[in-house]
Amino acid sequence: MVIARRFARPLLASIFIYGGVDAVRNPSSKAPAADTVVGDMPVQVGLSSTEQLVRLDGAVKVIAGLALGVGKFPRLAALVLIGSLVPTTAAGHRFWEEHDPAKRKAQQLHFVKNASIVGGLLLAAADTEGKPSVSWRARRAARDLTHLVGGEAPSTGAFAAGAAAVSRLASSAGQSAGELVESAGELAQSAGAVIRKKAGEVTESAQQLLPA
Repeated sequence: MVIARRFARPLLASIFIYGGVDAVRNPSSKAPAADTVVGDMPVQVGLSSTEQLVRLDGAVKVIAGLALGVGKFPRLAALVLIGSLVPTTAAGHRFWEEHDPAKRKAQQLHFVKNASIVGGLLLAAADTEGKPSVSWRARRAARDLTHLVGGEAPSTGAFAAGAAAVSRLASSAGQSAGELVESAGELAQSAGAVIRKKAGEVTESAQQLLPA
């Protein structure tokens, strides 16, 4: 598989390097077709003309193609090339607008060819070279974290039992709080009665001491 990658990646990247160099050197031949897709976007992003955008796209193809060909960040390079190839195909191979049967057939062929290349790039973007994927490592990290903080992840039954226990605890806490409030009320009433009684006794004693 390692040998296959060494040959497959440069072969897949070669068309982008070749086309990118041509776009950098001769942007005027591709600018009219690009205008049908980009419109006034070059001006909006700070470029003076569509030709500059074509030249920039060509440079991106060359850089990403070289990266894919030599195996430097190949997955990222493949995704960048997909992002560059899709608008290029939409601009340069609009077979549905061709009325001449021969030209229409030729554009259809180029369109399908580019679609096939996108398929190859998708495979290159998904190729982890036998290493765990990011999603697998994320799931593994989550599982390890679960083991670290509390053992195995709870099953549905265990989760339901835990939820029921929490509900019972909350109910018990609410009941205890209610009982506490009720007891405090009774205590306040008792204290008020005692205070009123003592106040009455003090008042009665004071009246007895006063002269008639």
